[in-house]
Amino acid sequence: MSAQEIEIRIFPKIADIGQAEWDACACPETASGGRPNDPFTTYRFLSAMEDSGSVGPGTGWQPQYLAASIGGQIIGVAPMYAKSHSQGEYIFDHNWAHALERAGGRYYPKLQIAVPHTPATGRRFLTRPGFEDAAMAALIQGAVQLTDNNGLSSLHITFCTEAEAMAAEELGLMARKSQQFHWQNHDYADFDDFLATLSSRKRKNIRKERLQAQDFGGTIETFTGDQIEPEHWDAFWEFYQDTGARKWGTPYLTRQFFDIAQETLRDDIVLVLARRNGRWIAGALNFVGADVLYGRYWGCNEHHPFLHFELCYYRAIDIAIDMKLASVEAGAQGEHKLARGYLPTATWSLHWMRDQGFARAVGDYLQQERAAVDHEIDILTDYGPFKRVNIEEQQ
Repeated sequence: MSAQEIEIRIFPKIADIGQAEWDACACPETASGGRPNDPFTTYRFLSAMEDSGSVGPGTGWQPQYLAASIGGQIIGVAPMYAKSHSQGEYIFDHNWAHALERAGGRYYPKLQIAVPHTPATGRRFLTRPGFEDAAMAALIQGAVQLTDNNGLSSLHITFCTEAEAMAAEELGLMARKSQQFHWQNHDYADFDDFLATLSSRKRKNIRKERLQAQDFGGTIETFTGDQIEPEHWDAFWEFYQDTGARKWGTPYLTRQFFDIAQETLRDDIVLVLARRNGRWIAGALNFVGADVLYGRYWGCNEHHPFLHFELCYYRAIDIAIDMKLASVEAGAQGEHKLARGYLPTATWSLHWMRDQGFARAVGDYLQQERAAVDHEIDILTDYGPFKRVNIEEQQ
């Protein structure tokens, strides 16, 4: 089978593809009742984004879902969007936009294959089992051709897997290496078992932080699935608005997204909330994959020492150990995570530029940047909190 035999189509709504067809490519592991490897590429998550107005008209994220089919059967899909800005991506290309526009070009609109507002690594070329190579090649070639035929500046695929990045490089895309901080679970029995792998000083610091955080005069509670009530979302929406206003100016997600999450996503969610004097004062939202806990949003309306670290990082470790998950991805940026046991981990994106001169300049930059990222990962890992004898085991 060749990519030329495969039909490529664009759908403006994910409902036009349908849940059964989409999830047969995005999360075939759920057919037997299992949890999806990646909750963010499931039909229910992406449709919640769309149905809530968190993507679509007026957001700068216009859905252009890509589908590859052969003989009428869909064999691959990709969550693609026409972008009029670079917000909500977490792989920053603002300097590229400025450079092209200073040279007289037009950077926006561009095409983006990504999960909106979600810096979590996962497959971006979602293929039906048995069609992996052919469907991925067809989706890549189709996305590039659409970018070129429509006179758009560029195509970007963010937070793809390393395997996708290496395969797409062979097909002519440029791979970009970045890094985040992830926690790895080495079959720890409990949090103290994890602490035992740290240096004495770091172990004492974390214990001290946890004690101070838990001494805020209230209680910390964890909710998932049917335990999550509307009052919890009301509180979390307040926290999320505050964080969104400070970080992005305007929150990316609408209030309706959380209402839909209650209906269709609650089994993929762990909500950690702090209560004081009868009211919720802080919270952290996590999504659960088959093997990974994804920390996504945090907010508060009262500030207490180390409560952020407790809810976002330490409770996430507790949850991962309890659920026997392999890792915690704590989101974008944040070198403060290093001292809490989260080590630098490579992330990947892919890029294609229509202008060949611009593409050469970006390619040269990416080569230099990759060397700098490798160097930074080495240095940060060396500064990690683990005992020296355990550093190699923790990587």
